[in-house]
Amino acid sequence: MKTTCNLRTRRALLALAAGLAILPLGASAADAQLLNVSYDVARELYKEINPAFIADYKKTTGETVSINMSHGGSSKQARSVADGLEASVVTMNQANDIDMLADRGAVSPDWAKKFPHNAAPFYSTMIFLVRKGNPKQIKNWDDLAKPGVKVVIPNPKTAGNGRYTYLAAWGATIKKGGTEAQARELVTRIFKNVPVLDGGGRAATTTFTQRDIGDALVTFESEVQMVRTEFGDNFEVVYPPVSILAESPVAVVDKVVDKRGLRKQATAYLNFLYSDAGQTIGARHFLRPRSEAVARKFAANYKPISLFTVDDVFGGWKKAQKTHFDDGGEFDKIYQAK
Repeated sequence: MKTTCNLRTRRALLALAAGLAILPLGASAADAQLLNVSYDVARELYKEINPAFIADYKKTTGETVSINMSHGGSSKQARSVADGLEASVVTMNQANDIDMLADRGAVSPDWAKKFPHNAAPFYSTMIFLVRKGNPKQIKNWDDLAKPGVKVVIPNPKTAGNGRYTYLAAWGATIKKGGTEAQARELVTRIFKNVPVLDGGGRAATTTFTQRDIGDALVTFESEVQMVRTEFGDNFEVVYPPVSILAESPVAVVDKVVDKRGLRKQATAYLNFLYSDAGQTIGARHFLRPRSEAVARKFAANYKPISLFTVDDVFGGWKKAQKTHFDDGGEFDKIYQAK
């Protein structure tokens, strides 16, 4: 009995630590309740996705479903699920975090084949947000490494945003014909210019916009519109010539939905992201949609940019994780030498 109580207490604390929302207004205990554990800067996206899905599911099936959300740094969120936070689905910003959950037995080993486009309904890329007038003349990855430039990047150990930024700078060097040694040297100089490593992408945005720290923020293209909406026209967007393709993968957490009898609802929820309605909502939030029709409709939102993938340059996420982000990897060596 004592063990059961301790387990319940642990799960409750995990939910609180992850910022789990309270039961939605109007939801009853009899409703099917999903928990979507997601990355930090997807808050506004799912504020619009969730009610649209709930209405669509009610209309299609006659059933009521409610959705709780938990947001934080992508890798930190994945570890919370691995440690017992009972997510019905995970909607992350990098495949690596879901691979870790597959290794722990929480999601299917072939999770990337369960939904179209490697189970990534949207994608984005990493761009720069700079101060009005771009006083430091930041135009490319090399400019982030110049003396006197301060760059805001979240911690690659906890945030997908930070990990993509690190890989984007490294990969851009390789793509223009540079060596691994030159890529390492550039990334080392960039991280010497980082004044503070926030835990997640939204915290990094706050550091740059509200705390007024840094000359540039490296962030997802989709985050820029939120900044403009909240903080006005005090910033400029800079697209580097080359950047990384940043996918937003999703997965059903099998062991939770099967225990709770929620597989049907959880699968429908993730399928909704691929629907015309879901793709349109993603596009309104400046995520790049998979639907060609929706992409054409919102073409003005997306500046053409040369994109490379993690597979192209790093041999896939598992290899990139082991080489660069595992304890004792390249990032630790770079940052400890700062």
